[in-house]
Amino acid sequence: MNDPIRDYPKSIRNKFKELFEQEALIIRSPGRINLIGEHLDYNMGFVLPAAINKAIWLGIQKRDDNMINMYSLDYDDNYRSNIHDITPSGKLWPDYILGVVDQIKKSHSLKHGFNLVFGGDIPAGAGLSSSAALECAMAYALNELFGLDYEKIDLVKIGQAAENEFVGVKCGIMDQFASIFGKKEHLIRLDCRSLEYVYVPFHAKDIKILLFDTRVKHSLADSAYNQRREQCEKGVSLVQEYHPEVKSLRDANQVMLDSYVKTVDETVYRRCTYVVSEIKRLLNGCEDLEKDDLISFGKRMFQTHAGLKDLYEVSCSELDLLVDLVKDNPDVIGARMMGGGFGGCTINLVKSEAIRGLIKKVSDAYLSKTGTEMLVYEVEIEEGTRIS
Repeated sequence: MNDPIRDYPKSIRNKFKELFEQEALIIRSPGRINLIGEHLDYNMGFVLPAAINKAIWLGIQKRDDNMINMYSLDYDDNYRSNIHDITPSGKLWPDYILGVVDQIKKSHSLKHGFNLVFGGDIPAGAGLSSSAALECAMAYALNELFGLDYEKIDLVKIGQAAENEFVGVKCGIMDQFASIFGKKEHLIRLDCRSLEYVYVPFHAKDIKILLFDTRVKHSLADSAYNQRREQCEKGVSLVQEYHPEVKSLRDANQVMLDSYVKTVDETVYRRCTYVVSEIKRLLNGCEDLEKDDLISFGKRMFQTHAGLKDLYEVSCSELDLLVDLVKDNPDVIGARMMGGGFGGCTINLVKSEAIRGLIKKVSDAYLSKTGTEMLVYEVEIEEGTRIS
């Protein structure tokens, strides 16, 4: 559905004129990657995301009445609503927009409707957070259009609340945070408990970030996600009996897990062991990046994948295959599955001169073993949401 070749700002500006006879305010809001730190957000740990050069572009302008007219360039579909009657649309894409309006109306009285056209080149279903990008584009656009004086962190929270409460997806805050706060050539070390953050440099002139898309999404993903959350909570409760100060796995250590969890529930112990070790791995990885030591950082990415596969058990055969196909290749600095698991993409740090040969080799092997053609996305770290 998304067209990677299309000039979206131009297309949106032209379509906006055609539909509404207005000049549009154009907002660009990026998708995101996460280099390391998977499944740590709901355990109050750290994550290390970055905004990327694939984005949603959104054109918007005020109306004189209360109507909301929306058009999706990629779906070639439109939807109409009223600023005073925000209800779920019955189809998915308008709800990301309406959910943001619904949140903003809790603190502001909007006196005008608006016209809107959007589209983008974030691949659907690849785990790059196209939904968060759309929510952030919408929040940023309404803030600019109506002079609402929200701070950046307010826009992040509006986007997350829209997805949690209106769309009904219980996502963490990482996706929207990365989309709004992204900075070129930097990762964001985000503390998911305090929301404090620092920018970590990512100097990789001769290294490219490649995403290999399995093009599968196994049906157990959602139920397994909820189950992992429950297992982590159980681990915390077992530790709390002896250490009431432990509020999340962020506060636990391996000695606590060995003492109070291992003998009670082996599965819960493995889940918690992954989380505690991943938090430490992320912090050590940030030190690697401060020293421009991508080799050490890449080794940690492989370790993360092993933990997600063997301890947290959220990988799948297709993801494992893609990591196995590159793990002994000297041109690949690091690789792991990215996202919730059971499908989606692997993220790979690859030496620039080796990209073409690597893509062919991995694509051929993946097709041979699975019967499915892998998709490939080369991404760069970019600025966050802004006027285009």
